[in-house]
Amino acid sequence: AYEIKECDWSSDVCSSDLFRDIEYFTEVAERGNVGRAAEALGLSQPALSKSLRRLETSLQSKLVKRVSRGVELTAAGRELFAHAHRLRLSLDDITRSVMDISQGRSGHLRIGSGTGFALYVIAAACADVVTNAPGATFKVSPMARNAAEAALLNGEIDLSVMTLLASAHKDLVTEHLYDEVFAICASANHPLARKKRLALTDLVNEKWIVSTEWASAPRQLKQAFADAGLPAPRITAQSESQTLRNTLLASTRLLSIANTRIVRHAAQQSALVILPVSGFKYSRSFGIYRRKDAYLPPIAQRFIVMLKNAARETTDDGR
Repeated sequence: AYEIKECDWSSDVCSSDLFRDIEYFTEVAERGNVGRAAEALGLSQPALSKSLRRLETSLQSKLVKRVSRGVELTAAGRELFAHAHRLRLSLDDITRSVMDISQGRSGHLRIGSGTGFALYVIAAACADVVTNAPGATFKVSPMARNAAEAALLNGEIDLSVMTLLASAHKDLVTEHLYDEVFAICASANHPLARKKRLALTDLVNEKWIVSTEWASAPRQLKQAFADAGLPAPRITAQSESQTLRNTLLASTRLLSIANTRIVRHAAQQSALVILPVSGFKYSRSFGIYRRKDAYLPPIAQRFIVMLKNAARETTDDGR
């Protein structure tokens, strides 16, 4: 067995045994069960238990304790697991970096995406990847903000495109892409679509479809009604699907609130218009999130440039 205090780190046996035992410990910590961890590692349970005891002896710390459903980490075990997790992320970064350089390939890109117009910008950048970097592969995963933040911190994605918030995690960095402007919209056949000027009072009796009542844009709409001394908008339908909302808008007398870019884009397929309503203004910024000091593969660096180009080209003039 190795001995931490006296270990000669030039010894391949010492370092390889230590890293192997830490890797085995990490598997046990993640699964909470020695038997299942041994099965996943292709080891016998006695061999894995011996590895744990060897690691505990060398660190002079109890790392796991037996419980009825398997094992739990001690305080020392939790500390080692946290360090091991960071080490694994660093090793993943190093491996990807070396492979990109040594094999000369573009690499694999993992993207977390918000909803709305961000998908159009990401799609434009992905089209550039397909056309100009045929050796690259990528995966786009729509996800909520909390899920995207966790995935970035865990090294599961390379970057995400989300609403920019001042409260971003300290281990994440952001880059501004574009600003979204929201407006009230309806079918081109809606009676209000013929009006040249509208106020919020003209909308009091209308029915609405929104993503969710607690999303940022609907909340701003409700606040605008409240500030004007009007009753809250009558929410008839809710859907996270932009396509469904656009389809219902085009075929009913419902109103909605949406990104002006999305409305203009959807107007090519559906007869939607932006209503000239005074008394309501709302905008927000979208940008790129990535993990601070993490290895950013060449394909990700290229993709960020593509995102910025796509954001510039899809300005609010409707292009």
